[in-house]
Amino acid sequence: MTSNSTDSEVVQKSNSYPKAVPYIIGNEAAERFSFYGMRSILPTFLIAQFFNPTLNPLLQQTAEAQSNQKVHMFVALAYIMPILGGLAADWFFGKYKVILYVSILYCFGHLMLAMFDTNLALFSLGMTVIAAGAGGIKSNVSANVGDQFDKTNEHFMSKVYGWFYFSINAGSVLSNLLIPIVYDKYGAGWAFGIPGILMALATIIFFSGRKKYVRVPPMGINKNNFVFISFNALVNMGKKQKGEHWLDVAKANYDPQKVEDVKAVYRLIIVFSFIPIFWALWDQNLSEWVLQAQKLDLNSGLGFSFLPEQVQVFNPFFLVSFIPVFTYFVYPFFEKLGIKTTPLRRLGVGFLLTALSFLIIALIQEKIDAGGKPSVWWQVLAYLVLAWGEILVSITGLEYAYTNSPKSMKSTMTAIFYSTVSIGNLAVSLINENIANKGFFAQLDGAKYYWFFTALMFISFLIYISIASRLKETRYVGVAE
Repeated sequence: MTSNSTDSEVVQKSNSYPKAVPYIIGNEAAERFSFYGMRSILPTFLIAQFFNPTLNPLLQQTAEAQSNQKVHMFVALAYIMPILGGLAADWFFGKYKVILYVSILYCFGHLMLAMFDTNLALFSLGMTVIAAGAGGIKSNVSANVGDQFDKTNEHFMSKVYGWFYFSINAGSVLSNLLIPIVYDKYGAGWAFGIPGILMALATIIFFSGRKKYVRVPPMGINKNNFVFISFNALVNMGKKQKGEHWLDVAKANYDPQKVEDVKAVYRLIIVFSFIPIFWALWDQNLSEWVLQAQKLDLNSGLGFSFLPEQVQVFNPFFLVSFIPVFTYFVYPFFEKLGIKTTPLRRLGVGFLLTALSFLIIALIQEKIDAGGKPSVWWQVLAYLVLAWGEILVSITGLEYAYTNSPKSMKSTMTAIFYSTVSIGNLAVSLINENIANKGFFAQLDGAKYYWFFTALMFISFLIYISIASRLKETRYVGVAE
């Protein structure tokens, strides 16, 4: 059902948020602490423990490429798994069961990291289990937020998604500050063990809210599913008469609303096709940028020095700080000027800002390549611009994936949105693997590496703005009616 169908209805608006919201947000904050806590030290740990434990300068470039390859492949797996988790929830088990049982698996992955921090094979297996766990629940947790709303309280949805994203970054801020200190003072066992404890806490919080959730039952596999309608509509292309459009043929065989649902999903996929390049750049702030921080002047000028792994805390810190600013001031300001901040416009500006953040990083690397040691605050500036870009792309994309997808496809389309993270990271992983093996991309040494990604993002932005203006938005209300 689209929102247009309620235009003639009088709906009594609720003044309260859904009761399940605190449990969902608490669960997300603790789970994100666990994920970003282990990830905060992952790039430097892999080099120090496995790829270049003697800190041989001649091996450092290859070791960094090996570490980046493994980290990005881990992220790629973590963000392709939401498709399986989304399908399992939408078609078979429902979101609640998938989130609960996969979270338990997730806890075992953290346990493996803490126990096998000197064994690369078993440590890598633990990373795989964490990727499966984190990815398996991801699309369902965010779609579960939207499921709690109906026509009476959907006006709270944007704000709750904002607070949901706030909780992600609150957990990330704390973990990025604390876990590098634990790693530095107490070693890898504790540094990987504490995130495991937080994941166990996240699972308990989620289970505690079991009586509060609105649970949308799985749709099952039937002829009304998007996949079947889409496939059969494409098959019917061969049956159309001269001058007919394939959608006209589809409308003759299916409920018109179902066909509109298919068209809405295709529009989503067109938009999503530009987002992998954003994530290819963004996820480097948790790997390549961390390794760059080792070469910076880490003296803050405020009486203390940063650990290289701690600099990345500025990304979630800026997100936590600026999400309310964008929600309550920036967007309303432009609306008052008569400039509508539509999701498609927000995405475009976010792409441009992301390219700008990498331009700053490339200039920093130019100074490093020339023998300099730039101040860490220049990288902090890049984190600020990147955070603005992320607010415009990631939060907008997450809500856009839910509100513009049909009822039966909400978890699945959210999973497809998350798969853009996987595609972007897979590309970066393969590039770094090629660099480690002295292949074609080995020529992207030093600043050339960052200039390459800056140009890639900017070109993508130009193509996006030429296409986005032709797309329309089809907004669906929450399914809890």
